Amino acid sequence: MSESARRGEVPRRVAVTSPRMGAARRPRYPATREIDEQTRLGEVYMASLLRTQFRLALFVCTVLACVIGGLPVLFLLIPDLGQVHLLGVPLPWAVLAGLIYPAFVVGAWLYVRQAERNERHFAELVERR
Repeated sequence: MSESARRGEVPRRVAVTSPRMGAARRPRYPATREIDEQTRLGEVYMASLLRTQFRLALFVCTVLACVIGGLPVLFLLIPDLGQVHLLGVPLPWAVLAGLIYPAFVVGAWLYVRQAERNERHFAELVERR
């Protein structure tokens, strides 16, 4: 037992520190700087955004191509649809002339919404780092 403990004194606290406390820290660069300076990490970030946007574009184009390409197949498989008239116009012509363009507009609107959402997620990812 130490002498201070025998006398009932509370031992004095000592702060223990690492000898590397004074070492210089490596600066953390924001991810936006990595992208601006076109470092390897910035390239990885941009490649991921481009890949996401490309997948979205392929999906929207595939859906529109299947719908538009499927219409002639539908009219070939069900020939009675060709005999139906809508306001004096055969149904295949009415569908091709009247419904294709709204389908393009809806597809484009959905694409833009999702592309902007992808960009927001990317910006949040970059800012969070």
